[in-house]
Amino acid sequence: MNIVLSNGRLEAAILNPGASVVRLALADRPDAPNPLWDPERIAAGRSHPFGHTPGYGHFVCVDGFGPASPEEQRAGLPMHGEAHRARYQVSDQTDTSVTLTADLPLVQETFTRSYRLVPGQNVLCVTSELESHLGFDRPVCWAEHATIGAPYLERGVTVADMPAVRAKTRDWSGDADPPYRLASFRDFTWPHAPTLDGSLVDLRAAGAGPSGDHSTCLMDPAREHAWITFLHPERRLLLGYIFRRDEFPWVQNWEYYPADGQLARGLEFSTMPFDVPRREAIDTARLFDTPAWRWLPAHAKITASFRLFWTATPEGFTKIEDVRLTNETITIHDQSGATLQL
Repeated sequence: MNIVLSNGRLEAAILNPGASVVRLALADRPDAPNPLWDPERIAAGRSHPFGHTPGYGHFVCVDGFGPASPEEQRAGLPMHGEAHRARYQVSDQTDTSVTLTADLPLVQETFTRSYRLVPGQNVLCVTSELESHLGFDRPVCWAEHATIGAPYLERGVTVADMPAVRAKTRDWSGDADPPYRLASFRDFTWPHAPTLDGSLVDLRAAGAGPSGDHSTCLMDPAREHAWITFLHPERRLLLGYIFRRDEFPWVQNWEYYPADGQLARGLEFSTMPFDVPRREAIDTARLFDTPAWRWLPAHAKITASFRLFWTATPEGFTKIEDVRLTNETITIHDQSGATLQL
């Protein structure tokens, strides 16, 4: 079942089960494609390419991000946690807002998510709360899996930007599938990553496939808010997010670039640098002197929030240099010197 919110400018479709944002539409740009990854896949009866999660659009990974351990799998815990598969209770629904609540029985938590379209603006505000029903503190793994796909994601055209200060490629040692172009577990400066042949590749745009690489970026600790953007300069369209850096210090760059052109890409803002089993995240403890998980105290609640924006851009936008949130206004700065306010 899709829940559709609209404020006359922006329309957002939210899937239940899962509480995933699966479609975005602009009232003044009916030609604009849905930027999110293949939300029609299930409706068309096609399987997910990786055989797990209904992983399309923007879905939440909590409590868990990445594969479950063998013991967790035997207990029924899916990849990326329970929340993206849960059936939610719907409350406080209006034309522009809704609250969704689900119990997560395996991890003994309750997850609540509220969506609200800002009146007259191309902005969706999302606020989430995670409550523990256990009597001890625990580390949690939480990621917002923001995922775009073709046709909005176009090789060599659609570009990604973010305020990264350090970056690292994933450790692919012992893993030969899918094909990779990046060197394994190497530090780099975003967006120029080291390749297997010793050269550097600019990760802002999708490259030639097939490839399936993964890297992580640490957001600037001097910032109160971090951000990510996906810009299609030829269509003059921009999808972006702004979020608190202390809630999500990491952005994972996940690439799925098959030869058939059905591309997908995630910039997943997260509590952890890589989507790995919980034990591995805890064993990692810290990367670049930054924690690899977030604490959820006993019988307590923690919250996180972000803003999504989907909008047309002025002529000449080619590279987003900064995104700022001031007094509820989002200001987007392009390298051309042009700005956009929402």
